[in-house]
Order: sequence, then structure tokens, then C-alpha cells
Amino acid sequence: MPYIPHTDDDVKAMLETIGADSIDDLFDEIPKDIITTNFDIPEGVSEMEMMRLMSERAAADSNVSCFIGAGAYEHHIPAAVWDVVSRGEFLTAYTPYQAEASQGTLQVIYEYQSNMANLTAMDVSNASLYDGGSGLAEAALMAIRANRKSKSRKVLVARTVHPLYRDTAHNIVTNQNIELVDVAFDSQGGNTTLENLAEFKGQDFAALVIAQPNFFGVLEDVNELTDWAHANGMLVVAVVNPTSLALLSPPGEWGEKGADIAIGEGQPLGVPLSSGGPYFGFICCTQKIVRQMPGRIIGRTVDLEGKEGFTLTLQAREQHIRRSKATSNICTNQGLVMTASTIYVALLGADGLARVAEACHENTNQLSTLLTAVEGVEAAFDRPVFHERVIRLPKSSSEVLEGLAAQRIQGGIDLSEYYPELENCVLFCATETKTQQDLDAYQQALVSVLAS
Repeated sequence: MPYIPHTDDDVKAMLETIGADSIDDLFDEIPKDIITTNFDIPEGVSEMEMMRLMSERAAADSNVSCFIGAGAYEHHIPAAVWDVVSRGEFLTAYTPYQAEASQGTLQVIYEYQSNMANLTAMDVSNASLYDGGSGLAEAALMAIRANRKSKSRKVLVARTVHPLYRDTAHNIVTNQNIELVDVAFDSQGGNTTLENLAEFKGQDFAALVIAQPNFFGVLEDVNELTDWAHANGMLVVAVVNPTSLALLSPPGEWGEKGADIAIGEGQPLGVPLSSGGPYFGFICCTQKIVRQMPGRIIGRTVDLEGKEGFTLTLQAREQHIRRSKATSNICTNQGLVMTASTIYVALLGADGLARVAEACHENTNQLSTLLTAVEGVEAAFDRPVFHERVIRLPKSSSEVLEGLAAQRIQGGIDLSEYYPELENCVLFCATETKTQQDLDAYQQALVSVLAS
């Protein structure tokens, strides 16, 4: 159906029917001081000019050696992944409102859920979320609902959790009278210790949020942290990198009882960086608290004739039930990128994903050795890492990163923006896409920038 805008006469007739003088009257409940009318939008351009502009912007991201990481990772994606995802059945599909009529879509979601439940060793996965940051917010809300013994509406969050995830969660949950309380980290190891948690012992918190590996790439002692949280009446929310789960203990096996909720960013599983998105989040949990999980869950069953079929078995979002009963009003199924991750995992299998994780870890270790061999550069923390590490530079980290960028090397993240105490510290990452030549080039560029 074509889009036909309303004429002035149409608008006038509708306003008269509802008794409003103007369209602005329809929004009179919005405070005037927060309404912005000056968006400074430039004049339109022709299609030819637009295509040239976008090509120039795309070129700015080309032929750059990227070592940034920090939640978005450059992995090799087999060509078959997006060849399949680009088929019309996937590319143009949308949320199945008449769910059981969309058996193909439901099966893909079911396979995705199976992948994530297996990776995390959790009982259940939903059909995905917006991204890792909103996933943390959903986990906090879920923990408040699920931990009936806690009355505080407070959640402990390690400062080693991704700072942008923490900011996103804070913006979402504080309006619902939920407080996120930071937990300090050890300055030598870059990890959360029982000593950091000691001041909160015996206090009322709904959950403890732990990242593994954490934002610094450091491996946390998740077993003792999980057992401490459970001993103090808290649920455990795990923030995990799905690639790392091919090697590291999954959240469902942490401590004596395992984590209660696991969330993270699914982008490493077959989704390109794409200059910033779109990505998708995942959330998994134990069977005990599944009814507090936001979104939807797909189940596999048989019909009256014994034929296999797929169906929506849990529908906790506002599109299916009354808003007042919904567990979430922002959760969605990021269908296309979720489909890409399902195909990616199916193509690689458990062994292939493990080889990717091992290659990432090896490259990071090699690059760390090269960089810390440069005069004045040192490792910031002394604990084991996965495929990210923090180094401390002998001069301004922002200036060094600018110098590296001038040589077409994105050297990492300046941590001082998020952690003032980590002045001149840079978080870098090396995935399986990096060759020895790439690693050597980074070291040589760093030497020249520091000498300038």
C-alpha cells in the first residue's frame, strides 16, 4: 500500500472531530522545557550526492587495522552466513504476530535459543534483545522481580562490567526506582575481589552483576563471587562474551549453583562491525525464574498427527498480553542478526568456535608481548585475560591513539574517559583476523608515535 500523506483539509477535519485546535494540542502533557524544535537538519541533497557522501564515509572505515574491541569485535564471518540471511524469507520477515503460521521463523528462533542455552549452560533462552546494554537493564529488572526475599530494589554491579552497559542500565532502571550500586575493583589485578565485596556483606541486594571476561579482558574468580552472592541472598547476573564460552566455564556452572541470569552482546557471533550496528543482545536464565524473563520463548512440539511443529510457549511482552502484566515493554526479537548468529554457530560448530577463541587469545598474548617490549609500556594488570588487555603508556593515551589512527591503526580505547584512575591506559583487542604482520605493524607504529 502506498504512503499518502494527509492533506491540510484531512488534518483540519480530524482535529475538529476530536475537538483539538492544533496538532501541538495533542502533546500538551509534555513539559514545554524539554521539547526541542531546532534540529539543525541540513537541506536535502540529490540521490547522486547522497551516494557519494555515504561512499566517502564508508571509505573512512576501510583499510583500517582495528584493535578496539570493548564489546564489538572484528571476527571472520563465513560468506555463507549472510548469503543465507539475505534471502527474502529472512531479510524481509518480521515478528510473527500469527506465530504458528510462521514455522520457518519459529524454527530459526528455536535453534538460536538452543545455541545460547548450550553456550551459557543455562536452562532457557529468550528470542533475543536489542543489545548487550539493554540486556543488562532487563536482567536487573528481572532480578528485582525474581528475588522475592529482597525488598531493597538495589543491585550490586561490579565496575569491571562494561561502562556503557552500566550507563544504559542506569538510564532505564532508575526511572523505576531501582538503584545500581558500584563495586570497586582491585587496582593490581583489575578484577573484583571478596575484599571489594566485604562492605556489602549481609546487606539487602537483589543481585550481583559479574562480567567474565570483564571489561578489561581480565578473568574474574567467578566461582567464589557467585557463591558469595548466593550466600548473601543475591541472585547472580553473568555478563559474558559468547565467543569466550567456547573455552571458559559457562555461567550455568559457576560456583556450587551456577549463575541465575546470563546476558551479553551477540555481535561476535557472525555480525559485522558495520560502523556501529545493528547488534543484538541475549538473555538466558534458570528454569526456576523463567516466568520473569522478558520477551518470548519458542518451543518444539508435535501436532495431532505426530508431525513436528514450533510454537510460542511463553509470551511475556506487551504485544501479546496487557501492558500492566508484561515483564518488559522494550524487549524485541532482533530477528535478522539473531538469524545470522544461528547460522554462524551452526557452520562453525563447537570445535570451530573453540578454534576462533583460541586464535583470539593467542593473538592477544602475542600483541601484548610486542607492545610491552616497547620502552615505557607496561601491562596495567597482572591477572590472566581472554582476548583483551590493558596497557599503560608513558605519555597521553589520547594523543597516542590519535597518532596511531593517522597511520590507519585503531589502537584501542582510552580508558581514562570511563575510569579516571586509569590515566594513560589503553584497552586493546586482537581477534583471529589479525596476522603476524598486523601485530608487528602495531608495535612499529606505537614505537614511532611514542618517539614523536
